[in-house]
Amino acid sequence: MHIDLLRSGDKSLPRQISETIAQRITSGLLQPGTRLPSVRGLSSSLKVSQVTVSKAYADLELRGHILCSQGKGCYVAERDRSRQGAEARWQDGYDDYLPRAQLWRNFDYSEVDYPFHLASIHSSLLPLGPIGTTMAALVKEQPELMATYGNFQGDPELREVMRRHLQNRGIQLGADDYLMITSGAQQGIDLVARTFVGPGDTVYLEAPSYTGAIDVFAGRGAEMIFVPMDGEGMRVDRLTAMCDRRPPKLIYTNPTFQNPSGVTMSMPRRQRLLELARSYRCLIVEDDPFSDLYFHQPPPASIKSLDTAGHVVYMKSFSKVLAPGCRIACVAAEGNILSRLIAAKSASDLGSPLLTQRAVLPFIERQYDEYAAKLRSALRARQEAAARLLKQNAPAGVTWQLPGGGLNLWLQLPESPGIEQLHALAEQEGISFLPGDVCYAGDIPSRHIRLSYSQLTQEGMERGLRRFLLLLERHLRS
Repeated sequence: MHIDLLRSGDKSLPRQISETIAQRITSGLLQPGTRLPSVRGLSSSLKVSQVTVSKAYADLELRGHILCSQGKGCYVAERDRSRQGAEARWQDGYDDYLPRAQLWRNFDYSEVDYPFHLASIHSSLLPLGPIGTTMAALVKEQPELMATYGNFQGDPELREVMRRHLQNRGIQLGADDYLMITSGAQQGIDLVARTFVGPGDTVYLEAPSYTGAIDVFAGRGAEMIFVPMDGEGMRVDRLTAMCDRRPPKLIYTNPTFQNPSGVTMSMPRRQRLLELARSYRCLIVEDDPFSDLYFHQPPPASIKSLDTAGHVVYMKSFSKVLAPGCRIACVAAEGNILSRLIAAKSASDLGSPLLTQRAVLPFIERQYDEYAAKLRSALRARQEAAARLLKQNAPAGVTWQLPGGGLNLWLQLPESPGIEQLHALAEQEGISFLPGDVCYAGDIPSRHIRLSYSQLTQEGMERGLRRFLLLLERHLRS
């Protein structure tokens, strides 16, 4: 079992070992019944004392993740499941380098009736018809697109359209050489991490933060440090003090209608964050999927629009609001930073599919702004309906703040809510939500859950939310 240990970090070695194994268990990478390495074997492979491993295993057993038996070893605690065949057991001992996989575990619930866990938009609100018509015409009239490798950096025409799109939002880019097309913003985060982050590098994130980004940075062996938030976003004053102790290699932020909390970073903090990056000569990754989804007034200008020295790698997802299956996003960066990201992408996938790039191009160029205005109205109506239901039916002690846009509500439950048990009960009734603990690294308990009001029709959302709030009432009473 491979575990990246930070021997000079603030966290003890037993705690690092136990948290990594706990994350592998909770995200399904270690299945119930799997035998863990012996104390002697793991201590030898990690080059730590047997006492260190014993302390880690004791912590895991105390928290109910594993069961240890004298003479038999330690096993992942059983939950209801069918055991795999004996002929496949060799796989349990086959080493990998994945410390966690919460995005995979919490993304697809294809069989639930009310998928409140998924921060996406219902298909009836998306422009699938126009994009599908364009794609069908391309397949019929230019079938050679399916036999063509695209430019590693992305289709030049689409890059120019996206450059103008960002320019209209205050991001001044000299030419399309400052842009790269990626297969969704998730690939952009992964490319930045694999290019610039290695074991032991310090990455700062908001607390809480986007699960998919945490998975990526954990996979690189980074030391992730979470920065508290308030109503104006990341506490940059706290971050400044943290950076004095551990200088950053990278700062990841989702500053506008943040996922999962919905908080928007104020302009003074955006400016201060950029100043901090300049002083430490580090990168900011600005992940911006939601800034066009404002309900009352446009959010503050992006951090990238303030950047004059190339400290910000800006990511804008288009598939999130147009057609998630097309997997289209752009990454804006300058100079040597962008060149290295293009090199990483070429080794990753040889370039994003040309057909899907050409399919979304006309819509982004000619119809996006009008469509975005209608989408904002529809999503605002859903949020207001969800807010009414919460106000009428939420159990005592449940709190929330309505964000000014985006797709999610971030609910805080009373003390000791037993969220894992609530999650299992909800699944039995065809309801899913995102537990807050997956929005942190380590095995950190959370009193929060994320509900998305955008993945269902408005009628379906209201029906499902009523059912969930009744279930929550029963659960909290019990």
